[in-house]
Amino acid sequence: MNNELQTFTAEMLPVLEQEMRSILRADRANDAFYGMMHYHMGWVNAELQPVEVAAGKRIRPLLCLLITQAAGGNWQQAVPAAAAIELLHNFSLIHDDIEDASPTRRGRETLWKIWGIEQAINSGDAMFALAHLAMTRLADRGVDPAIVIHALRRFDETCVALTEGQHADMAFEKRSEVSVADYLAMITGKTAVLLGLCGELGALIAGQPQNIVEHYAQFGQHLGLAFQVKDDILGIWGDESRTGKSAATDIITKKKTLPVLYGLSKSTALRDLYQQTQTDETFVRKTIEHLNQLGAREYATDIAISYSNTALEHLHAAQPAGLAAQALHQLAEMLLKRDY
Repeated sequence: MNNELQTFTAEMLPVLEQEMRSILRADRANDAFYGMMHYHMGWVNAELQPVEVAAGKRIRPLLCLLITQAAGGNWQQAVPAAAAIELLHNFSLIHDDIEDASPTRRGRETLWKIWGIEQAINSGDAMFALAHLAMTRLADRGVDPAIVIHALRRFDETCVALTEGQHADMAFEKRSEVSVADYLAMITGKTAVLLGLCGELGALIAGQPQNIVEHYAQFGQHLGLAFQVKDDILGIWGDESRTGKSAATDIITKKKTLPVLYGLSKSTALRDLYQQTQTDETFVRKTIEHLNQLGAREYATDIAISYSNTALEHLHAAQPAGLAAQALHQLAEMLLKRDY
């Protein structure tokens, strides 16, 4: 991690963590209602006792805080919005785990696996509501009430877009045919709009005019698109020792990622292969052979590069300033050039 990014991360994340703990009532850790949310956040174990576990990279809130500072504002004013974004993201993970029947997340049992589906849904609903209440704390930080109202509206509109993206993602599992265009629209809703919101809220809180706000929003959204496409590439061709995930998983589960959808759109043989029910090592090997012959990796890489370039063009047009601008560029580079 570069010096400026490291410095800001060390300064910002503890303040963010304190804000989230305040919003989720860390003083009530023994209360199972709040304790379940604390468990998901990585603060307590299943017995609701304090622990130290990996709790996610906090990329989204960090992006919001850096943009606020780089856009000429005071990042501390944006802490409630950054906390709200991270809590919204975590609400979606709680419900995703239920919808996907995922037994583990970050190396631990998921909320529904321990406390049951009904209570896990309720915990997700509570975190969703608390994320909205967190946004109202912007007024306590001296943010103009008109900006707070506008920010809340954009927060809610983003929530709708997130659920539209999740709807499409689940619908794709039951559809025999999904186009590349359908897929890109889905990841825009499920992944990219939340990063776009990070940029938009940061610039709004900094008091920037609408054209600059839009540049930061587009920077975040295209950064999210590039990140997801890169993730799709690593899900098939990534180094397992670095990604921590089997390169065969996405193929075995027939996950409809961008390289696969591109391959299916170009090859009858691959479509025929995907009709078979058995997904063993031979299936994985043949699928990857087809994708390699079709240039699916190169196609997806070109898409990721295009999104990356667009993101950086919008960042340049937004004219971020100061050390936070350097940190912002470093964060973008880290996300866009990652190999794990």
